Amino acid sequence: MTTYALVDCNNFYASCERLFRPDLRGRPIVVLSNNDGCVVARSAEAKAMGLKMGEPYFKIAEAYERAGGIAFSSNYALYADISSRVMQVLEQQAPAVEVYSIDEAFLDLTGVASAMELSEFSKQVRATIERWVGITVGVGMAPTKTLAKLANYAAKKWPATGGVVDLTAIERQRKLMAITPVEEVWGVGRRLTKHLTGQGMSTALDLAKMPPKLARKQFSVVLERTVMELNGIACIPWEESPAPKKQIISSRSFGDRVTEFQQMREAVCQYAARAAEKLRVEKQYCRLVQVFIRTSPFAENEPRYSNHASIELPLPSADSRDIVAAAVRGLEAIWRPDHRYQKAGVMLCDFWPPGCYQPELFDQVEERPHGQELMQVMDDINRSGRGRLFLAGEGISKEWKMKRSRLSPAYTTRVGDIPVVT
Repeated sequence: MTTYALVDCNNFYASCERLFRPDLRGRPIVVLSNNDGCVVARSAEAKAMGLKMGEPYFKIAEAYERAGGIAFSSNYALYADISSRVMQVLEQQAPAVEVYSIDEAFLDLTGVASAMELSEFSKQVRATIERWVGITVGVGMAPTKTLAKLANYAAKKWPATGGVVDLTAIERQRKLMAITPVEEVWGVGRRLTKHLTGQGMSTALDLAKMPPKLARKQFSVVLERTVMELNGIACIPWEESPAPKKQIISSRSFGDRVTEFQQMREAVCQYAARAAEKLRVEKQYCRLVQVFIRTSPFAENEPRYSNHASIELPLPSADSRDIVAAAVRGLEAIWRPDHRYQKAGVMLCDFWPPGCYQPELFDQVEERPHGQELMQVMDDINRSGRGRLFLAGEGISKEWKMKRSRLSPAYTTRVGDIPVVT
């Protein structure tokens, strides 16, 4: 019988921040969104204080810090690296791993039960991650992905489980679903919860008892699959590798309003270069580059403006120079002076695998000589943590960059930030 496990890191962003700061053990931690705006992650201690996701930090800062809490700017480089380490441990422990998000992964445990008891295996995985990486995880096991999600919910909600819940037995599935609110079922959002509770389905078990065909008729084929999964019928396929992306977006809000074209140009150049890096990671080329700029939609007594431009490349490319040049051309077409811009971004579309695009018969365009080799060198240096290469158009001072006044060091990705123990 197929058995899935969902491994989910507990309070992941907050746990990463605490990893190299043992002095923060027991203290409330929150991680803030871009420009240090809203709460996007909370430690268990911060949750116990009643802090809500999405809460503007300036409203709670004084009382929160007076109570001993600490806030961090989002350190995505750190989180991505720690996530990679967790996934590497899982790949060493489990027969097959499907990375679901930065802090979650499904394991296919088919065949493991013939070698050892599943709960013992999950406890071993949990202990290994905590010992090798320093991150605590919850593990939920079940015959379907939706039930594995439910098991993981229980593993994190009730400490008495020891962080591991086995839902391979039908009796345990029904017992847990009877005490689980329907909104905790994977894929049931707020709007759907309102409709379901309006029909008297307040628990996961109520939803599981709904006839699948009725779920499809009244709601969608997605809910039909959810109902079947809650009844132990696997409907969500295993994905050996993530589906190829259809677009890549690089965008940020500015720390201060941008009013000068040169500053906006530098920002757009940097966003385009970052998008190109992501494109190369995907091993894809793009044909269409879109750039957008906008003022704040909430600004009072200021002119509002929002626009975008699309530039088609002569040949699909993953070369930062081609993509940055196209983004700048788009910016020049939509720029309007005398505005205070709040945000800009670059989106790449129309992807092609390398070597698959067929030019028109009379096209007089060729790829840049040694362009792939140059981009590979740039990417290798930038990933090494020893320095960073960038295009001159990205600027140096970057007065427009987003506010990250509470940013922790890049403990694992920058040589100069490696902790030193004395």
